[in-house]
Amino acid sequence: MQKSFVITLITALIGAVIIYALSTNVQLVVSFIAGAMLASLIFTFAPSSSAAGSNEPYVGPTMTLYVGNLPYRVHEGEVKSLFGEYGPVNSVRLVRDRKTGRRKGFGFVEMSEAGAKKAMNKLNDYSFQERTLKVREAKSQESDPADQNKDS
Repeated sequence: MQKSFVITLITALIGAVIIYALSTNVQLVVSFIAGAMLASLIFTFAPSSSAAGSNEPYVGPTMTLYVGNLPYRVHEGEVKSLFGEYGPVNSVRLVRDRKTGRRKGFGFVEMSEAGAKKAMNKLNDYSFQERTLKVREAKSQESDPADQNKDS
């Protein structure tokens, strides 16, 4: 059983007991319980379009953005909701110091390519929690060919 169904069922039973204590009409209690159970079944088993879309990662061309000058207290969810206004976000990675575990004030957002371009235009130099964000396309982790020639 799903958690929302159980919570709704318990609420319906408590409501039925209260109504029964205040009234002697048994039909009222039975109709209340039936209505609450029907509502809980509809909410539990009906697909939710917003929840289904947020759990599935975006499939298509993606781009990873570097986001600098983030507030140190910001969480992944806050960054995801900010960038989510411009397109589907696959992941948010906020960089932490290995020794202290504190955030370093920058991170990476992977999102749809079209949304990333919109977000770069709108959120670069955007004031977010009293900090001015710097948003750029992230550079790949692969080293440049010029760096490889120096090592040889």
